[in-house]
Amino acid sequence: MSEAMPRALSARYTGIAMILHWIVAILLIVNVALGLSADYIPDGYVRPVIDLHKSIGITVLGLVILRILWRLSHKPPAMPKTYAPWERFAAHAAHGALYLVILALPVSGWMHDSAWKGAATHPILLYGVIPWPRIGWIENVEPHHKEVLHSVFFAAHAYAAYALYALLALHIIGALKHQFWDREPELQRMLPGG
Repeated sequence: MSEAMPRALSARYTGIAMILHWIVAILLIVNVALGLSADYIPDGYVRPVIDLHKSIGITVLGLVILRILWRLSHKPPAMPKTYAPWERFAAHAAHGALYLVILALPVSGWMHDSAWKGAATHPILLYGVIPWPRIGWIENVEPHHKEVLHSVFFAAHAYAAYALYALLALHIIGALKHQFWDREPELQRMLPGG
C-alpha cells in the first residue's frame, strides 16, 4: 500500500457527503441537458421536458440545502498539507461559489416560472405527482410587470447556468490536477467505496 493511500482513507468525506455530492452532480448534469434540449425537441415534448426540468431543479434545491446543513454540522476532511496557500484559498472560494450558484439556479428558475403568464393554467406538479407552489408575490404581479420579471428572472437563471459551467470546469480541473499532476489521492476523498 502506498503512503498516499492511508492519507486518502483518513481524509475522506463522510458517506452522506459523498452521496449528496454525487446525486446533486448527476441531477445538475441531467438538468442542464434537459434545459438545453428544449429548443431542439418537437413541440409536443417541450412541456414534459420543462416540467421534469422544474422537478429536478426543486429536488436539487432541497438536496443542496441538506448538503450545506450536513457540511455545517460535519467538518470536511482537511486538505493535504502539500496544497499551496493559494490552492487552499481557491478551493474554498470555488466551493463557496458553487454552493451559491447551485442555490441560485433553482431559485431563479422558480422565480422565472412564477412570473410565467401560463402559470395559472399549468400548476407545478413535481414528477407529475406532488403539487408545488409558485412564489405568490411574483405570481400576483400585474401582467405587464410580470412579463418584465419573467425576462429578468430568465436572464438570471441563464447567467447562473453559465457561472455553473465555469465553476464546474474549475472544480473538475482542480480535482484532476491534484490527482494526476500532484499525485495526491484527491478523487479517493469523495469517491464511495474503499
